[in-house]
Amino acid sequence: MREVFENMKRVRQGETIPPSFQGEAFHCIVCVVYVRHRWRNLDEAGSSTKSRVWVATCENCGMESYWLAHTHDLAKSEMMYPASTGGAPPPHVDLPEDLRADYLEAAAILSRSPRGAGALLRLTLQNLMPHLGETGDNINQDIASLVSKGLDPGVQQAFDALRVIGNNAVHPLELNLRDDVGTVGALFGLINFIVEQRISHPKKLDALYAGLPETARAAIAKRDSGA
Repeated sequence: MREVFENMKRVRQGETIPPSFQGEAFHCIVCVVYVRHRWRNLDEAGSSTKSRVWVATCENCGMESYWLAHTHDLAKSEMMYPASTGGAPPPHVDLPEDLRADYLEAAAILSRSPRGAGALLRLTLQNLMPHLGETGDNINQDIASLVSKGLDPGVQQAFDALRVIGNNAVHPLELNLRDDVGTVGALFGLINFIVEQRISHPKKLDALYAGLPETARAAIAKRDSGA
């Protein structure tokens, strides 16, 4: 229970809690809602030992995920269906729909082909830029532009540190031989962070403003117009 409350603090700060074996609550890989999951073991009737296969049911959408428990180390247990995220966080709930397939495919192949996952994520990042008012032609310039418009400068520093962008970067459709699980894994989080800052946060502010009394909004409009 304490872990659930601690994770709720992280969720309110924009973090995504990835699925974990026998985790009490995490972001569902299907509905992308942070919610409790019910676990049950697929043991055979009358069997004295538990099966290695477990099922987690999302309490929000009812989707079932199937997990294979590791024989000696439960921390290494893997999600078999839907496709394992390989430890990658689920896509942000506000990630545009047309980018979701590439993100999920990158997550599914992360452990087997980090270079392939990295290429898909660079493509996802490139295609995200037009949703944020940028061109998508040059990731480095687009990120710099977003920083000038209020994106946390730490994002640009993180990309530079990961060698994902810059003068030596490959085209988003090419493979970067330097990609590894750790580097690409960080890129998932950075994409979700950008979505939170540039899509989700403005939506929340708009909803907050829309919820103000009409008289208050009229007064603000009058003030801003200089009338």
